[in-house]
Amino acid sequence: MRIQQVEGIQAWQKAKVRTSHRNQAGFTLIELLVVIIIIGLLAALVGPKLFGRVGKGKQAAAQAQIELLGAALDNFRLDIGRYPNSEEGLKALLVNPGAVENWDGPYLKKQEIPLDPWVHPYVYKSPGEHGDYDIISYGGDGTAGGDGENQDIVSWAGIKRAGERVEQ
Repeated sequence: MRIQQVEGIQAWQKAKVRTSHRNQAGFTLIELLVVIIIIGLLAALVGPKLFGRVGKGKQAAAQAQIELLGAALDNFRLDIGRYPNSEEGLKALLVNPGAVENWDGPYLKKQEIPLDPWVHPYVYKSPGEHGDYDIISYGGDGTAGGDGENQDIVSWAGIKRAGERVEQ
C-alpha cells in the first residue's frame, strides 16, 4: 500500500511539473492580440495631438524667422535710408544690390536667405500692401490661405487664420 501511495505522489508531482512548465511558456495569442489592440488605440488617440504640435512649432519658427528678417531689413534701412525694393528682394541683405552707397552688409549671419520651415522661399514685397514691406510664408501647402499647418504667416499680423486671404 505504501508503494502505491509513493507512486501516486510521484505521478502527481510529475503532472504538476508538466503543467507548471506549460503555464510559464509565454503569452497566449489572445493576450498578445489584446495588447496590440490597446497599443493601437493609444497611438490613434495620442498621435494626432503630437503631430499638431509639430505644425504649431513650424508656425512659430516661421514667425521667428520673419521677425529676424524684419530686423535685418531695419538695419539695411538704417545704413541705406530705404528698404530693398521687390526686385532687389531679400538677397540685398547678403549682397550689395548694385552700387548702393553705405551698404554695410551682409545683414544676416548665414550666407543664404533661409527658407521657411516647409522649405518654401519667403515672399518679399516692397513697398508692401501693409507697411513698408511685406514678408509672407504660405505655410505647409505653399499657397495663399489655408487652415491649420497651411495657414499663412505674415510680417504684419503673425499667423493668418482660416478665411483670411493673403494676396500674391
